[in-house]
Amino acid sequence: MSPMPVGGLVPQDIDNPADLIVRNAEVHTGDPRHPHAEAIAVRDGVITVMGDDKAVAPYVGPHTKVVDALGRRVIPGLNDAHLHVIRGGLNYVLELRWDGVRTLRQGLAMLREQAARTPKGQWIRVVGGWSVEQFAERRLPTVAELNAAAPDTPVFVLHLYQSAILNHAALKAAGFDKDTPDPKGGQIVRGRNGDPTGMLLAAPSALILYSTLAKAPVLEGEDKKTSTRHFLRELNRFGLTSAIDAAGGFQNFPDNYSTVIELAKAGQLSLRIAYHLFPQTAGQEIADLTRWIEMASPEDGDEWLRLNGAGENLTWAAADFENFNQPRPELGDYEGEFEKAARLLMENGWGFRLHATYDETIRRDLAVFEKLAAEGLFPAGNRWLFDHAETVSTDSLDRVVALGGAMSVQNRLSFQGEAFLRRYGPGAAADAPPIREMLDRGLTVAAGTDATRVSTYNPWVALHWLVSGRNVGDLSLRPLTNRVDRQTALKMFTRAGAELTGEEDVKGVLRPGCYADFAVLSDDYFAVPEPEIANIEALLTVTGGRIVYAAAEYEGLDEELPPISPGWSPVAHFGGYQTAGRRPAGVRQAELLGEAVAESEQHREWRVARGLFPDATGTPFDPCFSL
Repeated sequence: MSPMPVGGLVPQDIDNPADLIVRNAEVHTGDPRHPHAEAIAVRDGVITVMGDDKAVAPYVGPHTKVVDALGRRVIPGLNDAHLHVIRGGLNYVLELRWDGVRTLRQGLAMLREQAARTPKGQWIRVVGGWSVEQFAERRLPTVAELNAAAPDTPVFVLHLYQSAILNHAALKAAGFDKDTPDPKGGQIVRGRNGDPTGMLLAAPSALILYSTLAKAPVLEGEDKKTSTRHFLRELNRFGLTSAIDAAGGFQNFPDNYSTVIELAKAGQLSLRIAYHLFPQTAGQEIADLTRWIEMASPEDGDEWLRLNGAGENLTWAAADFENFNQPRPELGDYEGEFEKAARLLMENGWGFRLHATYDETIRRDLAVFEKLAAEGLFPAGNRWLFDHAETVSTDSLDRVVALGGAMSVQNRLSFQGEAFLRRYGPGAAADAPPIREMLDRGLTVAAGTDATRVSTYNPWVALHWLVSGRNVGDLSLRPLTNRVDRQTALKMFTRAGAELTGEEDVKGVLRPGCYADFAVLSDDYFAVPEPEIANIEALLTVTGGRIVYAAAEYEGLDEELPPISPGWSPVAHFGGYQTAGRRPAGVRQAELLGEAVAESEQHREWRVARGLFPDATGTPFDPCFSL
């Protein structure tokens, strides 16, 4: 907004004017000592004054930007504690996002339209952020549908950690034929003649999915920076101001980190990133960790880009898989190399995060840590945590507490909940993960999304899952006893993430002296009906005192970005997350009626298949009511 007088805030010549003032707001500070405010004054990227209009009025100078929040809710900037933001940024503009798409029909229509503009040699890739559980049709696309939508353009559609569907053009581009062997831990589904059908299965390793995706063309040069900046702007759209990058497969250091490093040097990051380093090659993990320890130290960098430690894998042999369509993998002996890695990190002052889905893996990891603790080597003042932990036991949580660890949970069951429920039953699903038990033990429990290859990067979908216990298909998985209230969920997405990076004194709450990271929301998170939490967005996002995202009344106040390149990018035409919008009660009633009809048809088909209908159109016969 302009520096004109607003509600009595008159510009004046002063020695220490604010750069930015946000007034007329309902500010949730996250600070229990001063939980509420109406106005925020910012100078040099830091909050200087909080209070009411009267408190900030003396700091309005001739060049101060004054923003009227119009009574809207303001919260601390969100911090995704487990996001693959670096990898996601390098690929963002190449991907057709089905995040938020409510029907497969719409997804296929987007795919057909994109095929018409995708140049020869490029692929259409749908990579994460969606699940069949969100579609009205409740099913995957078929290979035939992909072939019909894009007969000549390679199409790769990734579904969670479970499978990928390729059209015939993609099979050819990827080099799959009758003679291609199945990789270890994966399956190429074949037809009766032995030719690949187009379906790839993780069995249980997702390596076959990711290695196939890696065959698609990548961005080069300035396009990588442009893609990353637009991805960060998309994250800012939802009020994110920080993220902890969990590294991951096919993310080499330092090569794949060079883009965010260059953006940080140029002052062009709009999101604060704390990153981890993940050994990429099985068998040389210790060599990689040793090399990195010689190159860098945790907390190297600044408040915009900093090293936070190792992980989320330390050794490949210790990694379990989160494909809930498959049985839990039985890991071989891995403790020897795993202990070497942990010992090396502890001796050199490196903390770490550790991927662990199942309690069976967590117990084995803890035994190694307890051995080191007995020698006085663990945790040696270093921050460490478990990620995911869907089936962690109460005994294991007690051991984590004793070893000074923390937890990071993600809403993977928003998208994989029904697969988990089918395999492990409602009792296990109710405790996956046991969030309340973690919090009740006093553990730091941070929250994130694990985007972009499974869950969506929209943090409000995750916040809805934390509060409601429901997946994207509106199925209730966690009971009230394992849910959290809205304030706790927000703390898990703000203050707790700051604790994982040792920044809790300057980030995650709004008070003088802290980073000026906050968001003005489209709807009041604390007041909207529970189902509407997932539909919240930011209208204004501020990171380090800079307006990095602006919409609605504030449109045009944010920093200008270069145009999306290449011009045929799916993001240039469809954007990122597809907002469903508010659905009037009558529309929702019609949707529920349609769902009931579909369920009735499923019951009819079930009875036909079991001979309880004399034929497909006849009168039903139920032996329970026969004479």
